[in-house]
Amino acid sequence: MKYIIMLLLLFSNLAADQTKQKLIIGAGPYFQSEPYKGTSTLVLPSPVVFFDNSLVYARWSRFGIYFLGDKKEDYSWGFSLTVQPRTLGYKASDSNFLKGMSDRDSTLEGGLAFSANYKNSTYVEVMFLADMLNKYNSWISQIEVGDKYKVGNFTFYPSAVVLYQPRKFVDYYYGVKNSEATLGRPAYSPNGGFSYAMQTYINYPITKKLSALFNIRADKIPNSAYNSPLVNNKFIYSGLASLIYTFEY
Repeated sequence: MKYIIMLLLLFSNLAADQTKQKLIIGAGPYFQSEPYKGTSTLVLPSPVVFFDNSLVYARWSRFGIYFLGDKKEDYSWGFSLTVQPRTLGYKASDSNFLKGMSDRDSTLEGGLAFSANYKNSTYVEVMFLADMLNKYNSWISQIEVGDKYKVGNFTFYPSAVVLYQPRKFVDYYYGVKNSEATLGRPAYSPNGGFSYAMQTYINYPITKKLSALFNIRADKIPNSAYNSPLVNNKFIYSGLASLIYTFEY
């Protein structure tokens, strides 16, 4: 019980630091190229939500709740429980080459995150996430480092990301079972490996409350994934184009 009381007191202090809250909401199309042979680019409508009141947060399509942290004038840090979608995979009907394969599904990941921010600009985030829907039945880890820059009316948020994807993850999305093997698609069971990404958010104000928000990202898949007979591209390119509106209260 004493730990619950301590957490409640911490949350109260953090919330008291926020005199004015911002809620940013919007929507737009999300694009993601597929590394698999013969597949088309994935296009999905995507909601966009940004919110952080030192208790709970939303960052595009990822959501979390803080359980430990601190906020000062120049910096802040926090540990949180978080959840996010994993948009990867295919249906056997997506291309002629994939016929005879079992579907590989997208999933939902959840786990622990640590984030720190300096002067509302430079930030670092570390996450350890597990598969919540038992698709690849494993976990991933990720570290991201980024900063904030202004050029005229444009604001850029570039970052670099390193992910470790263990064998079960890579095997689920890029492996070929013995039962799925053909003459042109041999059985393949890859090892785990590192994936690297570069991305940036770009914000451009249209009015005081309305803005255009873009995201551009390139992921290099692990070498063991690229060696899969299913794959013909070592990069996954993704992006978002949206309109967002800022509410203050």
